[in-house]
Amino acid sequence: MTEPDNPRTPRVFIDGDACPVKNEALKVAARHRLPVVIVSNGGLRPSRDPMVSHIVVPKDADAADDRIVEEAAAGDIAVTADIRLAARLVGKHVLVVGPDGRAFTEASIGMAVAMRDLSQHLRETGEIRGLNPGFTPRDRSRFLQELDRMARRAKSTPGS
Repeated sequence: MTEPDNPRTPRVFIDGDACPVKNEALKVAARHRLPVVIVSNGGLRPSRDPMVSHIVVPKDADAADDRIVEEAAAGDIAVTADIRLAARLVGKHVLVVGPDGRAFTEASIGMAVAMRDLSQHLRETGEIRGLNPGFTPRDRSRFLQELDRMARRAKSTPGS
């Protein structure tokens, strides 16, 4: 007789350095009873919530990204504005959302990486200035909706 599968609870990973939607992500995760892992280079106050853990990594380039990729598994959710990190996570079948509510998927990540690389090149050559658009209430609303959708999807798809 085989034992029934014990589905793993999806986790929400937050790329914590300079994330403008940490509080919103924590609220959505709490509503869905999903554990949260915030990964940063430090400087964040630890949460008293037992469902929230903090991982502090060295200030080395990509240390937080590498740790999130190492820890996240298929069916987890990640919140990041870093398109390179998003691409690595999408490749692991992690659900990824940017702070502006944009979902990164297998269908969209290639174009997102290409646009990021083009923008970086244009900034380096002086063709454009290095300013990102401002974060708006509409972005926050889109983020909340998308993260809620992803949380419901992650909970309903064991072992994604």
